[in-house]
Amino acid sequence: MDCEALMNQDAHIQSILHKQSKQMRNDYRIRLNASIDCIRVLLRQGNSFRGHDETEGSLNPGNFLIQLEFLGAHNKEINDVILKNAPKNCKLTSPDIQKDIVSACATETINVIIRDLGDSLFSILVDESRDVSTKEQMSVVLRYVDSSGHVNERFIGIEHVTSTTTLSLKAAIDKMFSRYNLSISKLRGQGYDGASNMQGKFNGLKALILNENPCAFYIHCFAHQLQLALIAVAKKNLLISNFFRIVGDVVNVVGSSCKRSDLLKEKHSDFIVEALDRGEISSGRGLNQETTLQRAGDTRWGSHYNSLISLISMFSVVSDVLEMISDDDSSSPDQKIEAYNLLESILSFDFVFNLHLMKQVLGISNELSASLQKKDQDIVNAMDLVQVCKQRLQNMRDNGWDSFLEKVHHFCQNHYIDCLKMDDMFTRWAPRGRPHRNPPEVTNLHHYRVDLFYGVIDMQLQELNDRFSVASTELLLCIACLCPQNSFLAFDKQKLLKLAEFYPQDFSRFDLLILDDQLETYICDMRSNKAFQGLKGLGDLSEKLVMSKKSMVYPLVFKLLTLALILPVATATVERVFSAMRIVKDKLRNRMSDDWMNDSLIVYVEKEIFLTVDNDAIIQRFQNMKTRKEQL
Repeated sequence: MDCEALMNQDAHIQSILHKQSKQMRNDYRIRLNASIDCIRVLLRQGNSFRGHDETEGSLNPGNFLIQLEFLGAHNKEINDVILKNAPKNCKLTSPDIQKDIVSACATETINVIIRDLGDSLFSILVDESRDVSTKEQMSVVLRYVDSSGHVNERFIGIEHVTSTTTLSLKAAIDKMFSRYNLSISKLRGQGYDGASNMQGKFNGLKALILNENPCAFYIHCFAHQLQLALIAVAKKNLLISNFFRIVGDVVNVVGSSCKRSDLLKEKHSDFIVEALDRGEISSGRGLNQETTLQRAGDTRWGSHYNSLISLISMFSVVSDVLEMISDDDSSSPDQKIEAYNLLESILSFDFVFNLHLMKQVLGISNELSASLQKKDQDIVNAMDLVQVCKQRLQNMRDNGWDSFLEKVHHFCQNHYIDCLKMDDMFTRWAPRGRPHRNPPEVTNLHHYRVDLFYGVIDMQLQELNDRFSVASTELLLCIACLCPQNSFLAFDKQKLLKLAEFYPQDFSRFDLLILDDQLETYICDMRSNKAFQGLKGLGDLSEKLVMSKKSMVYPLVFKLLTLALILPVATATVERVFSAMRIVKDKLRNRMSDDWMNDSLIVYVEKEIFLTVDNDAIIQRFQNMKTRKEQL
């Protein structure tokens, strides 16, 4: 019997050790998967990982450990191998393990983006901003056309730069390109804001890259140009500049304390209830929510328009609050005087006129601003939208005076503000005790219609023409010939051949000869094919060519289309990265290392890509980073 026992292979010590090793590997995989799942949730939400007290029995051990405990409480298989039930030297809960897993997640996410980019041509969007710990961070986004013909803008990382000089930024870009094996020879576009270190003609980042690659054409961010045009109008016109000063003072006074903010919300709530009772507004889901006055900022796109909208919608409430402040005995004399003067200012025809004028002007450009911030927006459509904005302003100037003045009068009547008679003589303001020097005798109609209405619109049109002078460049005129609207009405073979000559690295002389004939066949095919009718822009055309496999029939034309699509329009994607950075690295997490923040930010911003990465790829990357105590 002893001999038979010795001959039993299942009882052999080697078999027992093998079974134990297999069980340990299985437990390790379950434990690692559990940690990755918890980290996935925290990364997607941009939440912190650690708590102030992570000792056993702590009531606030941090988000990661709480997530892990919750996961174990709902899954017995996981609960048997984590935390207290895990080996003391392999719990997979230490900060170093967390950072390694996050690094693996970020690396795999970037790998998906780089594989999607492949050997395609691309453009870069770059901007820099300070984080909460006053470190200068440079964000880099790639814009490219994927295999399905869709335009993508993907964030590939944030780099800490100790200096914002041109050479420092260029060195940081070279470092990032080297890390991801990207070649500057594939670069075909640059998108920055208007900072001198970015777009400087001789020493800017744009110039340094153009010296290495003359085909990397620079496009000034359209959204920044639009914002600069709006600010210029507000600053050049004395009356409009003073109007925005008053709006800013109203926001400051009404929202200067918690008491006043609460009073404003309470008054607004009462106003909504009364308006509902009178049937002036309708109720419904998402309507009439609690709101407050919004502050305008020169660097926040659309903030001026939103500020005016909130002031118009809460005009009665703001007036009531200012009146209460001026009559409140608990307010200081200076506060009472300031509130009284502001109330007197906003309850004037002049203020209401400027309020509605700037609201309407900014409303026209706000639609353009929102359209420019779309990731898949192409530069041809963007220029068309600029022209539409100019046309709407021109139409407002030519035909909008009567309806505009009627709207102003209606607002004044609803808020008991005296309306001026347009035929009366205009009384120009002058400092007390000093008459105005040679005051021009004009009517109210002339002042408000010519000096203000026409003056502001003309100034806005002039600024848009100056800021968007890029529309007249030969490159964009050639790109516009690819537009598929109205049965490819803009098609011009000679201009498209000229466009190909802008990219000598992509089109040889031999290619240009082939392209000449290919364009003839292409346009006949497009105009006769019903599948290509009704396309709205270059993006639709690109996707349709790939879907119908026409991109392989006309490869040179498709390359031209790709070059047009990857030209950047706006740096909105980069701005969104900085908004995300303020979520990931906040005041309570201001000591995050640069690598830790970069990895967290990549996954948070590109969560759409991260969702496609499975745990097996992350586990494999995690295991290969260094020698682990457990092997799979």
